[in-house]
Amino acid sequence: MIPTRPRPPLLALALGALLLVAGCGSSDQAAKDRVRWAFTMPTSWDPVTSRTGADINTISLAYASLTRLNQAGEPEPALAQSWTYSKDGTALTFTLRPGLRFSDDSPLDAAAVKAFLDRGKAQKDSFLKAELQGIDRVTTDGPLRLTLHLARPDYQLPYVLAGRVGAVTSPGAARDPKRLALWPVGAGPFRMIEFTPESHAYFEKNPNYWDAANIHIRRMELTNSPDPSTLVAALLSGSIDVATRIPAHKVKEARERGLTVVIAPSLNAANVSINRNKPPFNDPRVVEALRYAFDRREFVQIVTDGIGAPTHQPFPPGYFAFDPQTETRWSYDPARARALLRAAGYGPGQLSLEIAANPQTADGGAEIAQAQLVRIGIKARIRVIPPGSSSWQSEVYVAKRPQLAVDGTIGRESPVQNLLATYGPAGIMNLSGPYAAPEFLAAVERVRRTPTDDPAYKARLHEAVRIAVAQSPSDYLYSAPWIVAARSRVKHLNLLPSQVRWEGVRVE
Repeated sequence: MIPTRPRPPLLALALGALLLVAGCGSSDQAAKDRVRWAFTMPTSWDPVTSRTGADINTISLAYASLTRLNQAGEPEPALAQSWTYSKDGTALTFTLRPGLRFSDDSPLDAAAVKAFLDRGKAQKDSFLKAELQGIDRVTTDGPLRLTLHLARPDYQLPYVLAGRVGAVTSPGAARDPKRLALWPVGAGPFRMIEFTPESHAYFEKNPNYWDAANIHIRRMELTNSPDPSTLVAALLSGSIDVATRIPAHKVKEARERGLTVVIAPSLNAANVSINRNKPPFNDPRVVEALRYAFDRREFVQIVTDGIGAPTHQPFPPGYFAFDPQTETRWSYDPARARALLRAAGYGPGQLSLEIAANPQTADGGAEIAQAQLVRIGIKARIRVIPPGSSSWQSEVYVAKRPQLAVDGTIGRESPVQNLLATYGPAGIMNLSGPYAAPEFLAAVERVRRTPTDDPAYKARLHEAVRIAVAQSPSDYLYSAPWIVAARSRVKHLNLLPSQVRWEGVRVE
């Protein structure tokens, strides 16, 4: 899933014109310490109103979270240096690092974290409510300790709080949420010095960041990624230094032209989202027909140039939440798909569908899906959702208008979080929302209540994945690794499965 920004209000235009001269000067040394990164702007610079999983990549430029994930996807200390659960799992106490400060130099203490979590639960337009709904209240015990009192045990929270849900904002800045959505004030590795909506965001190193010793970039310049076909040319010209997710078929060319290309595990997984609230998908036989309609290996070969992997679930092979049993339940069988369609009353060419496609994910996935549907006798036309502003979000994630949409997830910090985002009743990527089977919600609840070091945890998580995939009409197709290209001056790219980070990255 690639996010798009909402249309900026007048305040955005005013802030977009705000240039801080001190941040715009450029000496030879400044140029050497600068990284120009082509990715995409977040849906909001306020973690509370940020909408998509991909936003963590840019949100984490300006914000630090209570925890962060390591390469294995496990939570480790960040703003919080430690945490403990009560014996019954209904209270989670964090101890913060001493001396933390936001980029506006105000203190980041337990009261500030409480204010952020309370705002995430209460603010009318918050997109964190679902993740925080299990927290009854937050109490503080001095400047460095706070306790989350839970409605029921939830051992997923240290994972969840490694992302936007734990990306604490300055309480002072949060008094003006509209401005905060355009001008972040956090405690992350960088602080914003210039922003033009739909165009670029410039940052300088934040000396208040708790891990500032591992940030070797003085100036970060984020720009919207150009057309995928021009990314290699943009890198070679020097107009950008790092491009995230270059097309797989461009890898050989990029390496031959002297660029560094890093291919690393990611949580990216693509799917055809299906809306069971729209005919003909209110007929379970049509839903079942599409289970056998898609040749996942063809997607892998064409879209990822063979370096991805087929998947029937929103997790890639090798990730601890990946359920092997789910992969054996359905196979590519166009004859069976045609038989199911006949049983539903549709002969060859009698069923027509519309596929919604996002122009910002121009990887050919919609065209492949269209061709494979034709093979089972379904006429399919592609409707491209207009780029820019919040068109994709409005059409697909909020209004849920399409019958079919070629989409995907970039993953979440917690596997339960990802299951609820893709299959839950309020899930942003559940095109059939608010539908979610009761047995799925019960399975997710069992996972939440299970400590992650419990021997039963993995089995319960895999059971929840199996139920989630079976109860949803949507079909996951393939997973794709990170494919990041950079100019040779950028060293030691830091790619976690869930996000791109900048600790340890150097510029020569």
